[in-house]
Amino acid sequence: MLHWILFLLLSINLFALEISIDSAKDDFSKYSTLHLWNSKEFICEEIVDDFEVTTEVICAFSKKPSQMIKTITNDFFILNTILKDDTFFLSVKPRYKIKLLPEVFDLTKDDSVFDAPATISKRWLIIGYKEQLPLIHKDDHSSIGINFPFFLQRDKLPYVGSLDLKGNPVYIKRVGDVKEYLKIKKFYEDKKYDQCMDIIDEILFEYPDTLFKAELTYYKIKVYSELQDYDNVILNAKTYLREYSSNENVSEVLALTAKAYSKTGLVSDAEYFFDRLFSEHKGSIASEWGYIYMGEMLEESGGATKALQFYTKALNETSNINVAATAAYRLATANLGIDITKSAQYIEKIVNAKPGYFMENLMSANRMMEIFADEGDYKTAASIAQAIINEIDATYDDYELYLKDIALWLAKTEDKKKALVAINKYIKQFPDGDYIHEVDVVKDALFFDAADLNATARLAEYEKLIETYSNDTIGNRAVYERAKLLLELGEFSKIIQTKDELLRLDAEIYPDKENILTNAAIGLMEKSLQNKECEEVIIISNEYNITLSSKWDDGIYECAMKGGDFQLAKRMSLKNLKAPSIELRKKWLYRYVKVDFSIGNYSNVIGAANDLITLISDDKQVEYKDVYRYLFDAYDRVEQKEKLVPLMDEIEKTFGLTYKDIERYVTMVSIGSQKKDDTMVIKYANKVIDIQNKSSSYAQTPYVEFTLYQSYINMQNYNLALYVAESLNSLTLSDTQRARQKYLLGSVLIKLWRDDEAKLAYEEAIKADPDSPWANLAKSALNL
Repeated sequence: MLHWILFLLLSINLFALEISIDSAKDDFSKYSTLHLWNSKEFICEEIVDDFEVTTEVICAFSKKPSQMIKTITNDFFILNTILKDDTFFLSVKPRYKIKLLPEVFDLTKDDSVFDAPATISKRWLIIGYKEQLPLIHKDDHSSIGINFPFFLQRDKLPYVGSLDLKGNPVYIKRVGDVKEYLKIKKFYEDKKYDQCMDIIDEILFEYPDTLFKAELTYYKIKVYSELQDYDNVILNAKTYLREYSSNENVSEVLALTAKAYSKTGLVSDAEYFFDRLFSEHKGSIASEWGYIYMGEMLEESGGATKALQFYTKALNETSNINVAATAAYRLATANLGIDITKSAQYIEKIVNAKPGYFMENLMSANRMMEIFADEGDYKTAASIAQAIINEIDATYDDYELYLKDIALWLAKTEDKKKALVAINKYIKQFPDGDYIHEVDVVKDALFFDAADLNATARLAEYEKLIETYSNDTIGNRAVYERAKLLLELGEFSKIIQTKDELLRLDAEIYPDKENILTNAAIGLMEKSLQNKECEEVIIISNEYNITLSSKWDDGIYECAMKGGDFQLAKRMSLKNLKAPSIELRKKWLYRYVKVDFSIGNYSNVIGAANDLITLISDDKQVEYKDVYRYLFDAYDRVEQKEKLVPLMDEIEKTFGLTYKDIERYVTMVSIGSQKKDDTMVIKYANKVIDIQNKSSSYAQTPYVEFTLYQSYINMQNYNLALYVAESLNSLTLSDTQRARQKYLLGSVLIKLWRDDEAKLAYEEAIKADPDSPWANLAKSALNL
């Protein structure tokens, strides 16, 4: 029976579940298998119809996958997934017939197997077929029979070790040739070709039948090629290609043979082996090397243009870094006299991909490096030198020379920062070097164009130059560059601190010095505004005539008000009084009112406040209605008392009875008292008393109560006058105030014909402060 696998269709991972579908043939009949593996056991069950034919297989899993899979079909199965009540199901339906089998045993681990029907397993196999179940023959067994296990022990099977190409067993009694062969590989990798060849000859002498004969011949060819002994390359290659024509290294031997013939001038023979290489081993690394060898042959024979085509072909088709580097190097060399820019592009590819290539080809790399420098391409010259120096250390003879060249060449490019790094590296490593003077001169000329990438180091260098070259062109330049760098870093306060040095600079040489200082002041003011450092804001504003954008007006105004710089606050307000937005005008008109009130310009306050009241009269919000208070206070201060009554009513309507307005209510009480308007006094005095009672603060007592008492007496409302006088009993008063309160209490009690209580009040008045005028009045009242 012939079996073979046709193709693999699918492999899917769902949580710990793996699904794999394969197709194959058994005796020319197609079938398909579906394997299910899970890390935990799961249930699979066949669904059969009335004729015992399996119509579906259902498998259930306790965990659901992170995402559902789409329907999977092939010639034998239709696989669907179902998610129900957090249970994940796989449904497999046949296109023809299917059979479900548990895989209970792992034949790679278990020595014994037996027939074990199962309903739960970690592995299940589903077979899809048309007529006859493939590969499996199932016999009926007697129900009373014994189910013996089948034992499979691999270590009891016959074992045959390694065979040679003719099928004979290989007995390795001696391993000397193995060890020596490994030495050959190591010597070749280390480019110790003479030692490598000596060991090859020794092995062939001591082990003439060694299994490594093909490999040894192969290495002889490679070593001869490296030693440029092309006659021996050709001689050994003939033997190799005749005796080991199926060896995996044939392509490389063909390439080396073609190269050897080309180097010995046998061009037609070389072309024959190149043809074989390109036709028989197309796409191999050896054929890619062949393109390079072919290009070299053409270049040596005068076909430079065609040689470039082969180098380009090698570069474009290879994925091998060594082939690519060699091809790019050949192209760079070939373009040196034609297109220096294109040549530099190829060098850049090598620098990025395999910089060590230049050290491997040091002599030609040195020549190329000098050519680039002579042509003015200092960047490419420095790149080659840097690639070389990365492969050596300071003990190398020309290390200092390379380091100097890198520094001086980079100084002639636009990359001044990189040049300064190279210069400093040379100075550090060779402070007494052969080229130290030359490097120092370049550094002095370069410094201001290529300061250290580290800003802190640059600032330190500027400080050193300022100290060393004070009032010199270098020192002045350092002052200027320091200010520019500090401005760039946002260190505005440091610029302000050194403004005198900056201002002393020659304006013709440094025409933007004033701008630097102004920008520093602006930056410092903005930073101070952000940090709410109002004192700094006021200082800068007074010292520098700077104008910030309107977005800073709010901060400047707030700082000005906080710092008492009302003139600055007023400038900010006036600047915005004609803002296009009504809301902005309201805000700045309100602020203008506050500023003018603070500096006592009450007439301006009255005009601006009335304008603002006109704008906000219909507003329901009270954001700016505090203006009524400013207007009230302004009228009060200019003695326009008649304007206060409607304002007081508006304040109460807007804010209610609040302690913030208590003094304004007291002002109304005073006005009523001055006008002898008892009704007015009673109205506002009671409001003051209400506010005090709610706040438990009695700052206006007993003035308000005494004034209210007198108004009630004037209106002959003795009972309310008595109530007011008695309300003071529970409040703290001075002795004189207490004497007055008790006297007034006695007076109103007399008017109510409560003489005994009045007598007691008079006595309390005398007792409170015997020397007060109120005590004297009380004594007089008692004598009547």
